[in-house]
Amino acid sequence: MNHTEHRYTSFDGLSLYYRVYGSGDHVVLCLPGLTRNCKDFENLAGHLAQRYRVITPDLRGRGESDNDPNWKQYIPPTYVRDAWTLLDRIRVPHCTVIGTSLGGLMAMIMAEQNPDRLQGLVLNDIGPEVSPDALARIAEYVGATPPQPDWNGAADKAEANYALAYPEADREFWMAQARASWRERNDGQVEPAYDPAIGDAVRHALKSVKIIGWLRRLGLRRIKGINLDPWDNFRKVSMPCLVLRGDLSDVISPDTVARMRALKPDLEVVDVPGVGHAPTLAEPAAIAAIDDFLARLD
Repeated sequence: MNHTEHRYTSFDGLSLYYRVYGSGDHVVLCLPGLTRNCKDFENLAGHLAQRYRVITPDLRGRGESDNDPNWKQYIPPTYVRDAWTLLDRIRVPHCTVIGTSLGGLMAMIMAEQNPDRLQGLVLNDIGPEVSPDALARIAEYVGATPPQPDWNGAADKAEANYALAYPEADREFWMAQARASWRERNDGQVEPAYDPAIGDAVRHALKSVKIIGWLRRLGLRRIKGINLDPWDNFRKVSMPCLVLRGDLSDVISPDTVARMRALKPDLEVVDVPGVGHAPTLAEPAAIAAIDDFLARLD
């Protein structure tokens, strides 16, 4: 896919990587999931680049971006601050955000913080509430997947971690997943393309859930400008919003989608058949929904 590669410096001095596809005044910012990177959007960005300028960053600790020496910085408020820094550096006054999983949580925070800069949101298999079972499943493998001797081993591990989400996937699919989310080391082994310390941040966050619940029961809604309840972020989503849900997803339930619709009656929801968490955005149903949504924003 034709793209240009760039770097920018974060607010705390890290060198962070991003790609640019296409051109134009309508900018689409694509934010990846927890352990993923900009390569997840190669097909979608190449498709959208015919009409839009598409920005696909690697979050800190992923892909070609620097690791953070302080793993406690691997939290959504930090990632959101990086996203605003990127948009400011490249002088993007407003954009549409497509966020997969963690990227969707970031998008909702951005919508609460600065709604005038967002034309629309696409939330890929994520809402304000995530199933506790799904969180526990994710915490089991994040940062705990060992290096493999070759790419076949990486594909095996990718399948072991994500088989529930793509039950009909073939070997070619799993090899492509490995190539997108693993990297080759100097010794020839391959490893996941993210900082293993992200796993520490995830497990720390899970331990903090009870504390956050206690603070909310005391009436505390925000800490350092960030809402403790993600539903408070979603309530501020005033711009058009599309939710893509894998119909096998264990992350966003139909009940969560129903509650989102009750809070935002104009919410658009499209089910992506045959996949769980999360749609790759190469599925025909996902591409058609995104194309239609962006066209109406134009």
